[in-house]
Amino acid sequence: MDLKSLETKLNSQVDRIGIWWLIGAAVATVVLWQIPYGDYILYPFTILATWFHEMGHGLAAIFLGGNFQQLKIFPNGSGVAYHSGRLFLGPIGRAFVAAAGLMGPPIAGAILILASRSFKTASLSLKILGGFLLFSVLIWVRSLFGIVAILLLGLIILGIGIKGNRWFQGFSIQFLGVQACISTYHQLDYLFTATAGPLGVSDTGQIQRQLLLPYWFWGGLIAVASLVLLVQSLRIAYKQ
Repeated sequence: MDLKSLETKLNSQVDRIGIWWLIGAAVATVVLWQIPYGDYILYPFTILATWFHEMGHGLAAIFLGGNFQQLKIFPNGSGVAYHSGRLFLGPIGRAFVAAAGLMGPPIAGAILILASRSFKTASLSLKILGGFLLFSVLIWVRSLFGIVAILLLGLIILGIGIKGNRWFQGFSIQFLGVQACISTYHQLDYLFTATAGPLGVSDTGQIQRQLLLPYWFWGGLIAVASLVLLVQSLRIAYKQ
C-alpha cells in the first residue's frame, strides 16, 4: 500500500469515528434532556437551544414584516420572544412564525454541519455564529441572565473561531450544528401539546389554530423533518 492510499484509509477511519461520536453525542443529548436534572448536565447547550428557538421566532417575524421587540432567556432554560405588527400572509404568516421556533434551529444546524466541509467555511461560520450571538445581546436580549449567558457563549464560540486549531474548529462547528438540529427535541412533549408557555398556547397549538390540522400532526412532521435535516447534513459532510 502506497503512502497516498494509507493516508486515504486513515482519513476514512477518522471520519467514521467522528460521525459516530457526533451521532452518539446527539442521542445522549436528547436522552439527557428528557430525564430529571439532564438540563443541568448540558446547561450551556440548553441555553443555546433556547436562543436558537426564540431567535427563530423573532427573525421569522422580521422576515414577514413584523417587529422583533425583545428576547428573554431565564435561568431555568426557558425563554420567550416578543414580536408585534401585522404579518404578511395572515394565518399562514402566523403559522410560519410559530413553526420557525421549531424548524429554524435544525435548518441553521444543517448549514453549520455543511460548513464543516472545509477549514475556511468552518472558521468563518464559528465567527459568524459567535458574532451574531453578541449582536443579539445588543439588539434583542433583554433579561439579565440572558445577556450574561449569551454574551459568554458568543465570546467562547468567537474565540474558537479565531484561535482554535483546524480540527477543533471543524469538530466544534459540527457539534454545535448537531445541537442546533436536535434542539427541536429539547422538550419533546412540547411538540405534542396544544397549550403551554406564558401565552397559553404551544407553537404546534398556534399552527393548529392557523392551519386547522391537529397539533400532533405538526409536531410529528417537525420531529421527522428535524431528524432528516440532521442525518442528511451529516451524510453530505462526511460524504457517506
